[in-house]
Amino acid sequence: MLPHTTTLMPSSATVLIPPSATFWDDAARALLQSELRAQMAEAGNLAANDLSVVRVVVSTFAHIQLLKSALARQIDGAFIPPTITSLSEYIRLLPPVEGVSATAASERLMSLYADLRQHAWLKKLFSARRNTDLLPLAEILLALSDELTQAMLPSLKASPAAADARWQAALEQLSPVARNLLSDETQLVWTIWKSQLDANDAIVTRYAQMMRIAQQAHLPLFWISPVEPDAMEQAFLDAYGARQSLAVIKLDWRTDTINSTYAAAWPEMLIADDIPEPFFDDLPDSLNVATPAALKLYAAQNLEAEAKAGAQTIIDWLQEGKTNLAIVAQDRVVARRIRALLERAQIVVADETGWKLSTTRAASAIAAWLELVAARAETVGLLDFLKSPFVFAALEDKADLVMQSEVALRRANVLSGWDAAANALTAIPQAQRMINLLAQQASGFAGRKTLCNWITATNQTLDAIGMRAALQVDAAGSQLIQLLQDISQDCVQVGHTFSFSEWRAFLNLQLEAKAFVQLNLDKRVVMLPLNGARLRAFDAVLMVGADAEHLPSQPTETLFFANVVRRELGLATRESRQRQQLRDVTELLSSNDCVVMSWQAHKNGEPNPVSPWIERLELCLARAGAAPIARHDVQIAPRTLQASAAVMPAPSAAQLLPKKLSASGYNSLVACPYQFFATRMLGLSGIDELSDMPEKRDYGDWLHQILAQFHQAGSVPSSERAALLQKISDQVFAHELDKSAAALGYYARWQKAMPAYLEWISERESQGWHFVLGEEKFEKVLCWVDGEVILHGRVDRMDENENGERVVLDYKSTNQLALRDKLKHGEDHQLPFYGLLSDTPLSAALYIPLEASKDKIKEVEAPQFETWQQTLAEQIVHNMQAIAEGAPLPATGPEPVCQYCDVRGLCRKGAW
Repeated sequence: MLPHTTTLMPSSATVLIPPSATFWDDAARALLQSELRAQMAEAGNLAANDLSVVRVVVSTFAHIQLLKSALARQIDGAFIPPTITSLSEYIRLLPPVEGVSATAASERLMSLYADLRQHAWLKKLFSARRNTDLLPLAEILLALSDELTQAMLPSLKASPAAADARWQAALEQLSPVARNLLSDETQLVWTIWKSQLDANDAIVTRYAQMMRIAQQAHLPLFWISPVEPDAMEQAFLDAYGARQSLAVIKLDWRTDTINSTYAAAWPEMLIADDIPEPFFDDLPDSLNVATPAALKLYAAQNLEAEAKAGAQTIIDWLQEGKTNLAIVAQDRVVARRIRALLERAQIVVADETGWKLSTTRAASAIAAWLELVAARAETVGLLDFLKSPFVFAALEDKADLVMQSEVALRRANVLSGWDAAANALTAIPQAQRMINLLAQQASGFAGRKTLCNWITATNQTLDAIGMRAALQVDAAGSQLIQLLQDISQDCVQVGHTFSFSEWRAFLNLQLEAKAFVQLNLDKRVVMLPLNGARLRAFDAVLMVGADAEHLPSQPTETLFFANVVRRELGLATRESRQRQQLRDVTELLSSNDCVVMSWQAHKNGEPNPVSPWIERLELCLARAGAAPIARHDVQIAPRTLQASAAVMPAPSAAQLLPKKLSASGYNSLVACPYQFFATRMLGLSGIDELSDMPEKRDYGDWLHQILAQFHQAGSVPSSERAALLQKISDQVFAHELDKSAAALGYYARWQKAMPAYLEWISERESQGWHFVLGEEKFEKVLCWVDGEVILHGRVDRMDENENGERVVLDYKSTNQLALRDKLKHGEDHQLPFYGLLSDTPLSAALYIPLEASKDKIKEVEAPQFETWQQTLAEQIVHNMQAIAEGAPLPATGPEPVCQYCDVRGLCRKGAW
């Protein structure tokens, strides 16, 4: 269809072009056949195929190349193209106005925030608990100010009183009750907006540059845009048209130029004079409703199904030879999943909109550092930070060092604190130095600083821990470094000081606002928002998120600005936004021969309706007796997997025979050979979980520590023993209570057992036994014909009597009955194992329950101790020889053992 031209005045014209794939060819013909060009040719100012004396302004950079290609198709032979640019680029190339520089967005934000936090009534009005809660408010107020400036600046320049009149007229649209309730918010917005209107405001500066261009106009102008110009753009066009020839080329939204099916289904997208009334009456005879051949629908069962179908659709299109594909990302979650699936198939997607810089790994590393400072080295956060590829990136064997640190910190149950973390890493000097360096850097993030000083502190940390070099070689990281530099330059004039929490909140906002667009030379598949597809045609288009939640996009209300107020002020309303989005959908369908719209038919187990626009289109087709919209069929190639029966693992690894064996290790072998293989031969183990609640094993460790100090204190009179034991207990528990008040329960438990323990000591001494050693390590080599193993362990205590006989004692934080059952079933070989460790023959071995029964502590003696030792030695030799000869180590552990086994997921018991 040929463009429709309406002559407005001798030097000004409007060219209306229906939305279609041939828009740019139509625009090129309109440019070549325009009255502006004809007038210049008649005056002798235009040579053949010379368009250099014409200036063209388009909306986006992509449109520049599309127009040039269209002109090349329309002109036979070489030609000199016109100057084609976007308005923003046109303004950017202008020399700056002397003495005027636009205030940076970050400077405006923090200057306004610094003023807002001074007013307590604002915190009360907006229920702000902290100062930082006002930072998003400042951002909203500035966004509102920019909207108001954009809409009202031209009329304000013409008449300073016009703004006040429009403001009052807008407020009068509210009811008196609403005006009273919102009076404070109203006055706040008005005051903030007025305060932003100065020569350094970015929008004011932009408008001044636009008018400067118009005043210096010396070339005819073609303005090509898919949307209506806003107030500032219209003022610019009026001023330019008053001095030079002007042609405005835009989309034609009249009924007779739009696809009749879309016009019937969505009449609100048409220009106001062409909307049929009422909508649900019989369709006009002039509208020929037919099923759109270009459109197909796909209802997926869930998010993953939609993503898989979308990725397969793109792959199928590429295999068909299509090389210009678009993914319209109404649902960004699904779109990103599709992108991941395509990258797995080695298909790179060019994301034109990008995603928030805050979601990149580089920004996550910065955010993790700020969280680590705020949480004072909370251990989980500390470990996550150390695992970042940007932290200490140049450090050799970093992965092993971090793993060793994690094991040490978890074993020591360090929950937080720089000093506590450093103390737990004493055995790993390099890791300790690393933590001390982080602690030193964290100390710089205290007090109040200007924004520039906060950036200086951040940069110092990036340099000290080697993050800067790693960030600079990363695409998102280099953009983050540039962002910090930009903020530092932009905020030099912000003299206010801010706390760490304010700096952190501000930086997070900047990371959220900044988009990261990765450079990609492969343009076969592009991902873009719906408005990014304006005036563009593709071989095929996939729109994901065509449900009621995402199409139309959900509006966001701003403070008290109801639609009626926004309409009166000339701001975008919910209706105007949705109308433009519906036009974008219509243009997408009109400009592309293949469009697939998909959505999730179910979410969280509930039906998820399709977009009401699609429902209306289907209703319109049904009323006209047309066929329903075709459903998209996508086939994912099946994969054939070979089934194999799961069997009990029974590995053999003679070469991994351990050189050393502990009592717990041998108990593991007896309980489950596979558990022994995994934990003692392969060295695998579960990592200790951090807990702010002490566990029973912690209680046992404390008692061992208390009793070791108590008995190693030497000979103490009976009358002083209770005081000494109480003193030592208080010292140990005081340290633990500082870390966790929950240790108080164990402290009370030990207090009850202490008298019984002291009484037991007295009884034991009356029987002639006295303490000889405690908490001492022992090793002994156990040999056989062709091998040996070193037995090792730490003995809790040994006693000796007057005859030189010795016994080994092992403390247990349980009661006598449980220990008797343990020995009765022979499930624990700890006592005879300790007997094998001793160079001195032992006459007996005892468990000492540290839980009183009836206010008494009674030891539990191992039966037939000497025989048990001999039997144990023979069993150890037999088992070690069998392992050395390649005997299998099956997963034969009983359920009570498997229930608490760290390697159950490795043996996969329950799958065989």
